[in-house]
Amino acid sequence: MRASPARRARGFTLVELAVAFAIISLLLATGMYTLSAQTEQRNFEETRRRLEAARELLLAFAIVNGRLPCPASTTTGATAGFEAPAGGGTCTAPGPYGGWLPARSIGFQFTNADGTAVDVWGNPIRYAVSATAPTCPTTPTTPHFTNAVNLRANGISCQPNDLVVCQSATVITGTSCGTANPVTNQTTLVAIIFSTGKNGATGAGGGIDEAANLDGNRVFVWHTPTPVGATNGAFDDHMTWIAVGELYGRLIAAGHLP
Repeated sequence: MRASPARRARGFTLVELAVAFAIISLLLATGMYTLSAQTEQRNFEETRRRLEAARELLLAFAIVNGRLPCPASTTTGATAGFEAPAGGGTCTAPGPYGGWLPARSIGFQFTNADGTAVDVWGNPIRYAVSATAPTCPTTPTTPHFTNAVNLRANGISCQPNDLVVCQSATVITGTSCGTANPVTNQTTLVAIIFSTGKNGATGAGGGIDEAANLDGNRVFVWHTPTPVGATNGAFDDHMTWIAVGELYGRLIAAGHLP
């Protein structure tokens, strides 16, 4: 029995087309979300890798020179990427806490056209170094960690007493974490290296925790990422640091310290 012309001409109904389009849209959205998540994870891992590479290069610099470098004082011009001042000593403006990683001085490869170290999003990588007079049995000659002669003369009994990382900026009191639980104490860190993350610390929703890392003082904040709308605003900074014990251990092994 042959099908009628009407039956042979039958196509998809509007309902069937709507269901098909809905399924396709859902599949596309799922695929795009998965791709976006994979991209974000790769960017996260690459930025962490760059920070760890910078950390090792800072330690390598210390092994060769008997001291840590000062931060770079600018991100543009002929001096971008070089420690300031050349040869170390008392770090120049914006000072030991508000500068950038001295990429050219330590041989860091991931830079922009000006020679400034950058994260995977193209934001300058920041670097802070312990600079105030350390806690020593006798009066130290300063600066300590950025001057090879002073560091050797003062010795390994001297401990840093400035850089500190807090869990929140809400209760920072002057130069300490206040009542917040500190991530580190002020006798541990000699250097901090960090990325301002995808939002560059200026994106929508950025709050006081991110701002605390860019105010040029010795108190920093680090915690797991938080979204726009969180109590202290969005936070996506990435951070690592060098402890005094590791620095002294490397310098002793290299023969710079007894």
